[in-house]
Amino acid sequence: MTAERVNPPGLSPPTGFSHAVVASGSRVVFLAGQTALDADGKVVGETLPEQFERALTNLLTALRAAGGAPSDLARVTVYATDVADYRAQAAELGRVWRRLAGRDYPAMALIGAARLWDEQALVELDGFAVLP
Repeated sequence: MTAERVNPPGLSPPTGFSHAVVASGSRVVFLAGQTALDADGKVVGETLPEQFERALTNLLTALRAAGGAPSDLARVTVYATDVADYRAQAAELGRVWRRLAGRDYPAMALIGAARLWDEQALVELDGFAVLP
């Protein structure tokens, strides 16, 4: 995939995301929402950073199984049950993202959710990637 990250000077400087991603390639991979489920289907981690790391790991595992890499991500949506907590821990979550996915940020959005499918889940990530 080729990806052009577009961050116009007239918009607020992005932190941990890109305003737009122009992606070209031949395959689109749609990634289902991933929470902090382990292989047995149990939510692991009690804190938001712990659950975010597992959810992102799960998302990247699905992406790699489809033949992609973190740099192929064009769009990711984060659903959080506590947006204030997410904002308070944004620096730590950003460190987790950079360690697992690098600095080629996709277009992203954060949405507050009253609850997720698994009641213990604090965060869920979904998205899509464009592969060469």
